Amino acid sequence: MLNPSRIEFARTRRRWTKVRLAEELGVRSRTIQGYEAGEYEPEPERLAELAELLRFPISFFFGPDLPKISEHTASFRSMSKMSAALRDSALNAGSLAFVLNHWIESRFSLPQAELPDLSDLSPEDAAATLRRMWGLGQAPISNMIHLLESKGIRVYSLAIEAREVDAFSVWHENTPFVFLNTFKSAEHSRFDAGHELGHLVRDRYSMLHSRVHSPEKEREANAFASAFLMPHDDVVARRPLLVTVPQLIKLKSYWGVSLAALAYRMNSLGLVTEWTYRTLCIEIAKKGYRTTEPNPMLQETSQMLGKVFDRLRREGIGRVEIANELSLTLDDLNALTFMLTLSSVRGHETGEANVVSTSRSAKLRLVR
Repeated sequence: MLNPSRIEFARTRRRWTKVRLAEELGVRSRTIQGYEAGEYEPEPERLAELAELLRFPISFFFGPDLPKISEHTASFRSMSKMSAALRDSALNAGSLAFVLNHWIESRFSLPQAELPDLSDLSPEDAAATLRRMWGLGQAPISNMIHLLESKGIRVYSLAIEAREVDAFSVWHENTPFVFLNTFKSAEHSRFDAGHELGHLVRDRYSMLHSRVHSPEKEREANAFASAFLMPHDDVVARRPLLVTVPQLIKLKSYWGVSLAALAYRMNSLGLVTEWTYRTLCIEIAKKGYRTTEPNPMLQETSQMLGKVFDRLRREGIGRVEIANELSLTLDDLNALTFMLTLSSVRGHETGEANVVSTSRSAKLRLVR
């Protein structure tokens, strides 16, 4: 049976208004409203045209209701440039990731979440405490996505055609999810991952109870990410005698952060004067380092998804079969999964967790 809620979902996912869809179909806006309200169904030919316009398989419109993400339960990295249409499109991308994740978890045993509630601690103390609980010490984090996945956080790429959405996080069925924008630099994306981790461990109550995220919570999440990626004692120990942009460029690669983030962290710890910090910011901007990172890192990607798709391929299940079973296009599937359905991705960091196939007994090593 046709599910009218999926027509609205598909339209919102593609950021189309009812007026635009009506014009493309050659019908009145009231007709689209009727489709989405379930008052009447589009004729088969009209549905095929609608599916083609919105880039969803026809079978997509006959599935059950999709999980919904409330705008107040999701924590967005930045809201300053985000329209309601862009926000809803991003949330619908997250809903599709829930469907894919459920499909994967029906076949594999993935790491379960190990996130403490650190809401009673300051961002600085929460970051230090979490590092201690996870046995990270003061060492730099080699790969943020691998770390989050090893702790039971599901990480998907943000499948939207917009650069304004940096990242967002949400809890779904007691599982934490983080969505990252792959258009950003690797350094930017790592900070986004740390920012969303801050929300997950410090703002879980407000996220689960649809509390509005305030600008103060965003500032605190930034502070958490800064402290988590650049631990206090290590930054102090490695501070050069003369803090210059060339010196910071050498150090930024050590912690895997942007030049601007490192300068800000040193300033927040009182390791440079306000005058020096302003001078650094001016030079960073003049050299274009706010938009193009010097000595850029390689983009991080999901190791868990890479291993899952590797296993599925070995069992004869390819990306076409996955997309068909989920009633998604290959483009949507690829965009959600860091394009990992296109090629095999192998990990080579240190640390480990297990991803176990429930269809076969072989274990997959998830690297942290």
